[in-house]
Amino acid sequence: MKKENKKLAQERRAKEKKRKAVKEMAAQICKIGIPVLAFLILVGVILFDPFSKKETATDDTAAGQTAEQTFATDSSLEVQQGDTVNIDYVGSVDGVEFEGGNTQGAGTDLTIGSGTYIDNFEEQLIGAHPGDSVDVDVTFPKDYHVEDLKGKEALFKVVVNGIYK
Repeated sequence: MKKENKKLAQERRAKEKKRKAVKEMAAQICKIGIPVLAFLILVGVILFDPFSKKETATDDTAAGQTAEQTFATDSSLEVQQGDTVNIDYVGSVDGVEFEGGNTQGAGTDLTIGSGTYIDNFEEQLIGAHPGDSVDVDVTFPKDYHVEDLKGKEALFKVVVNGIYK
């Protein structure tokens, strides 16, 4: 019985020693880890503050649009080459809407003449006014990245929401 008690006592001491080592390691991690984590959070808040009122440059600003430009919906304005417009559109091939061809009413900015859109999409908006609906006919390039649209003719129902002036 004495041998068993001795063995149990040794096992208990070994377990207690392991627990103590784990506690010490956890304490060391907390001493180093918590300040490092706090520092990283602080840096993240400073760099990526989602509540900041700062204005950042956008692609439009880089393309010559200044922060002072305003969004105009005056129907007497006319879309011209170089204008940045906000549009909504729904695209279809053979009368069927296709994935990715709809702004879902969220609007998107487009600089006329930038060549960002396919074929002569942008040019067909020249002369339109804010509030106008324009049917834009295009043909997707044969090397277009979406297999189902390659070489297909499409109709985009476009609404000109406004022009940045």
